[in-house]
Amino acid sequence: MILLQLIIKRTKMGRAMRAVSVDSDAAELVGININRTISFTFALGSSMAGAAGVLIGLYYNSIDPLMGMTPGIKAFVAAVVGGIGSVPGASLGGFLIGLLETGVQAIGLSAYKDAAVYLVLIIILLILPSGIFGKNTKEKV
Repeated sequence: MILLQLIIKRTKMGRAMRAVSVDSDAAELVGININRTISFTFALGSSMAGAAGVLIGLYYNSIDPLMGMTPGIKAFVAAVVGGIGSVPGASLGGFLIGLLETGVQAIGLSAYKDAAVYLVLIIILLILPSGIFGKNTKEKV
């Protein structure tokens, strides 16, 4: 996560990624190759997903086509809790969700650990729709 944050914040490609995400037309006007930037972003995301798949496969010692569904949904919840678009927020969200699951299991309700995660998602969306580190932006219509 630290390496991803450094890539996004400190490199020329990271600056191009942020520019394209805000306004692709303006980024193209200042000379950013949008297709190369999008390709790099997908390659970076795919390589990280592949590494996560290998780690999960090693942890469970087996491979199943649907084995990434639950971790994927929990990763989405972590990103929403931390704030969409914030790498440190997603890290904090994942850490908080891990603590929550461990706490629920510690009190003897291990069957409800997933329900507790989704309940936190609902509460966060009601109280802080942009997440902990998310920015509250207004969209113009």
